[in-house]
Amino acid sequence: MSNSILPSDPRALRQLIREGLYTGPTRGLAPGRIQCNLVVLRQSHAADFLLYCQRNSKACPLIEATGPGDPEPRCSAAGADLRTDLPRYNVFRNGRCEAEPKDIISLWEPDHVAFLLGSGMSSDDALQRAGIPTDSHRWVLRSAVPTEPAGPFRGNLIVTMRWLTSRQAIQAVRITARYPLHHGAPFHIGDPAAIGADLQAPLFGGPVPEKPRDQIALFWPCGVTPQSSAESAALDLMITHAPAHAFITDLLADEHATG
Repeated sequence: MSNSILPSDPRALRQLIREGLYTGPTRGLAPGRIQCNLVVLRQSHAADFLLYCQRNSKACPLIEATGPGDPEPRCSAAGADLRTDLPRYNVFRNGRCEAEPKDIISLWEPDHVAFLLGSGMSSDDALQRAGIPTDSHRWVLRSAVPTEPAGPFRGNLIVTMRWLTSRQAIQAVRITARYPLHHGAPFHIGDPAAIGADLQAPLFGGPVPEKPRDQIALFWPCGVTPQSSAESAALDLMITHAPAHAFITDLLADEHATG
């Protein structure tokens, strides 16, 4: 189904996703609504993961956590089902992604706890309104910056990098700082080598091309960071969203902005 004919109402979109009628990325869908990254794990690991989110809140800004065995995010999207309402999931076993199913009903267990974490896709709409490109000159990279561990959860920060002009960079810093639930302002501006960003091996796509003339690099913490922690934690089972296939809530991003 083409994005151009998809409804903008989040409930209608979730219904299409639940019925398997849309399985693509959610970037650009339901403009203005908060989109969330997902982490599902056993209750025995939930306290450690909650602490990991608190210690690394820019990378893992917590929107909501469900009770054990409850797949409904009652605060952010009443009536939704986190087992079916994302277009695609990643299933990690012992630290390795082994499957990308379109629903996780068969994997859901009574002790599962789901965490919804803010996504940078929710601040993209504000950047676009300011005329700042959000898709071109954008890459997801590994860095050498360690996250603060909690229990088995650890690993280096995953970052989103953009090439922007100086004028765009000033605007982007000002705009994204208003959205702390979506990673906030950049944590680094300038030389990628200063944070050990690997421009030769982005997580998605080919190497980052040579720096465009008169542009600088800006780096935001990325919501893929919990998936990196899953590799380090090597839990018997951890389920996340597939990158760029987020959960669309009923919440309005601008209502949760600051300033």
